Amino acid sequence: MAGNSFGYLFKITTFGESHGKAIGVIIDGCPPNIEIDEQFIQSELDKRKPGQSKITTQRKESDVAQILSGVFEGKSTGTPIAIIIPNEDQRSKDYSHIAETFRPSHADYTYQQKYGIRDYRGGGRSSARETAARVAAGAVAKLFLKQMGIEIFAHVCAVGQLESPNLDTTDLANLLATREANIVRCADPATANEMIELIDGVRKAGDTIGGKIATVVRNVPVGLGEPVFDKLHADLGKAMLSINAVHGFEYGSGFEGSAMYGSEHNDIFVQEENKIRTRTNFSGGIQGGISNGMDISFRTAFKPVATIMRDQDSIDTSGNSTTVSGKGRHDPCVVPRAVIIVEAMTALVLADHFLRFKAYKNEQ
Repeated sequence: MAGNSFGYLFKITTFGESHGKAIGVIIDGCPPNIEIDEQFIQSELDKRKPGQSKITTQRKESDVAQILSGVFEGKSTGTPIAIIIPNEDQRSKDYSHIAETFRPSHADYTYQQKYGIRDYRGGGRSSARETAARVAAGAVAKLFLKQMGIEIFAHVCAVGQLESPNLDTTDLANLLATREANIVRCADPATANEMIELIDGVRKAGDTIGGKIATVVRNVPVGLGEPVFDKLHADLGKAMLSINAVHGFEYGSGFEGSAMYGSEHNDIFVQEENKIRTRTNFSGGIQGGISNGMDISFRTAFKPVATIMRDQDSIDTSGNSTTVSGKGRHDPCVVPRAVIIVEAMTALVLADHFLRFKAYKNEQ
């Protein structure tokens, strides 16, 4: 199957299925002598793993990462880094009822038609479990970006119609602590409590609900991004849209900017402390597809999880009408666990473009 690799210079290839023996990733292009903090990698995986709270799937996976290659005495060697994450709590029998049935809004039908075969156990390769491999790779990318002082922060900014107010992003460490203090991962405590109540009610009703994740990246140097087709925002958009259940991406002013006048929307350049900045940041830190030194900001929209605990009409592999009954363990809302996935994919894009920028400048 093609399409399992992402990146140009900092490149990853993921492998494995939801109910196979393990999932994993190969990272090719990580520079040498990067301190590989295995505890940090594990802490990132712990933020994504299932079974965290009452508003996430109750599948129990420790998601312990095992580094097989590319690291010596705690540092990257410049050779491919291979990481595997064993699967522990598969309940394949939970999916036997859909072996010959297509679940609404899942990849069952499209995979069957494209390949003539599909792993129906948890969706196989189409399962969001694959994203654990991305998080492991993203953690390595974050360790690389940390050396340049680049900070990435994401949080749940909306669940259904509930939206958090805009946050002051000058202190990302404080926002991170606030985010991790609640199970929905919203950095506004009052909104977080409302979101938790909403998601729990949806779960009890056997339904699901969507949401949005807001991301900000600080201290990005000017010059990241490759015109014309590898614009920085284009690659960020591809990265976000490659995540399971993502249905929308907007950066800077996003769709709201389409309702503004140019005189309102233009970001005016100013000189501040010997640096060129802009008074506003409707561009989201990217102009002409290249970072301009301002904070990069974007939002990612997630649809409601397709598996609901209610009966739904569908058809089977023979084209006969049937009823699909929701079974298994699933998230009533994916965004609390998706926050770290969004951060990971952001780090992978920035690490790749940073290396491309260095190559263009012929710097070591």
